[in-house]
Amino acid sequence: MKEVVILTEAAALQIKEMMKANEEENSFLRVSVKGGGCSGLSYGMGFAHEKEENDDQFEQHGIHILVSKEDAAILQGTNIDYKQSMMGGGFTIDNPNAIASCGCGSSFRTATNTGTPEDC
Repeated sequence: MKEVVILTEAAALQIKEMMKANEEENSFLRVSVKGGGCSGLSYGMGFAHEKEENDDQFEQHGIHILVSKEDAAILQGTNIDYKQSMMGGGFTIDNPNAIASCGCGSSFRTATNTGTPEDC
């Protein structure tokens, strides 16, 4: 199966550290899309304990990743990286399907899915 999202090594290392700090080493990483945000859609990442019936599962850098089949089309080809700077660090998401995004970087829309925008 083709992987929907691609984790960089830096992102994977940060996720592993977060899993360890939160005692979630045996959990899945769920990457998702939900309605909302300035541009209509927002990204979500969190830990899940079980795979759901509608999930695609794949592994990268030792991390088991879940993406629902519904979100897979929106996220296909998305790169997730972790950048560290003097001002701190954070995840960056580069989605080739996004045609517009908000200044905050976590809200977007695609040509086929605009979601429901909210005030930032």
